[in-house]
Amino acid sequence: MEAFNFTPSEPSPFILMGIPGLDAAHIWISIPFSTFYIIGLLGNFMLLFVIGKEQTLHKQMHLLLCMLALTDIGMSTSVVPKALCIFWFNLKGITVGGCLTQMFFIHTVSTMQSAVLVTMAFDRYVAICNPLRYGAILTNARIAKLGLLGLTRAVLFILPMPLLLSRLPFCANRIIPHTYCEHMAVAKMSCGDITVSRTYGLVIAIVVNGSDLTLIALSYGLIIRAVLRISSKKAHLKTLNTCTAHICVMLMSYTPSLFSYLTHRFGQGIASHVHVTFAIFYLLVPPMLNPIIYGAKTKELRDKVGKYTCRR
Repeated sequence: MEAFNFTPSEPSPFILMGIPGLDAAHIWISIPFSTFYIIGLLGNFMLLFVIGKEQTLHKQMHLLLCMLALTDIGMSTSVVPKALCIFWFNLKGITVGGCLTQMFFIHTVSTMQSAVLVTMAFDRYVAICNPLRYGAILTNARIAKLGLLGLTRAVLFILPMPLLLSRLPFCANRIIPHTYCEHMAVAKMSCGDITVSRTYGLVIAIVVNGSDLTLIALSYGLIIRAVLRISSKKAHLKTLNTCTAHICVMLMSYTPSLFSYLTHRFGQGIASHVHVTFAIFYLLVPPMLNPIIYGAKTKELRDKVGKYTCRR
């Protein structure tokens, strides 16, 4: 669906190069690429199936896990099918409308995932620092409303990006040194003035990542302060153990994301294949590992998954 193609005549397509400089290795690169994608899909769909099937798992934390699983599936699926077409069949062309649409979905889902991670950090803060009122403060209905708010924020913040780019003229050379349509990679294909689009993307990145990381840091700062007030060392470990999975997921999500964003804007000396590899890592590895981490760290969920996977 070419939702953002407003030109009267059909423009020339963009060419996605995959991983620049590693064209000869694309077939080999596709093996871990497709493996990670399949494992991620299986893990996240299994998590959604088990939580949906088991009434005892219809709790606040598990509802958040479902939201995270949906964003993981959406993020990797926005990129992998087209990337595999490049690696396997050398189908590098993508229409301008298709490219802008892919860019919209990638950045929208990424922004939505950031909102989910903030909500998960708040969930842990309430569960540890105010456990007696946890059920009253974070009901399932309230979690669903926070999810809808996060989705609305993501759409409203990201929609102007493709709309701004769709109004710009693009140069004859439309070769994008990437596996997918990332905002700045597409903006650099324009022959027009991209100052507004570039500035808007930078402001949104600062506002979204800055505010979300600040809220997450505040939540865990308050959690650590509450934990340090507990006299029992065993209670310390038990409390911190409940946060380990969340911290691992957040580090996996934000670290490659920030590196990828900063190198694309300011890292002119960094090789293209390094930047693209990190961008792929950000979109592919966390969706694969998230269900594994939560399955390993959450006993109740682990037992229920085992119930379905170990049936005879």
